[in-house]
Amino acid sequence: MRLLLTSDTHLPTKAKELPEELLDRIASVDLVIHAGDWVDTATLNLLEARAKRLVGVYGNNDGADLRARLPEVARVELEGLRIGVVHETGPAQGRERRCIERFPELDVLVFGHSHIPWDTTADGRLRLLNPGSPTDRRRQPYCTYMTAEVAAGAVGQVRLRRLPRR
Repeated sequence: MRLLLTSDTHLPTKAKELPEELLDRIASVDLVIHAGDWVDTATLNLLEARAKRLVGVYGNNDGADLRARLPEVARVELEGLRIGVVHETGPAQGRERRCIERFPELDVLVFGHSHIPWDTTADGRLRLLNPGSPTDRRRQPYCTYMTAEVAAGAVGQVRLRRLPRR
């Protein structure tokens, strides 16, 4: 099963549209995960229309319209792998411990908020993934998103995808 992970799209404040590379890749994946801060409902509508399956949450910059359509925390099971999605996990210092305590039932947690890509395994069991942002690199050298594969109840290859500079 192929996944596309994204977060912090912030449309139309940080960009006018999603990068074409990200949109093109949606057709080749089985599940799109968005970890919040959509900012506009048009982006949610677009991903719902293009994705075979979409799992998303709202972020701190999402208004009442998005909060009415999306949960704060989402969970999905893929081939026995338990995945959670949340926007914010707090500061990097202590993140792994906090996430294990808050989500002891998960195998993978996808999060956003910082716009900083993150890929670690906490306590040898909880994989933490932040795809960065495809539209607002902040202090990072590139805008990014991630792709991942799930097979036999485990996460296979996870790739951080750098987008061309605008």
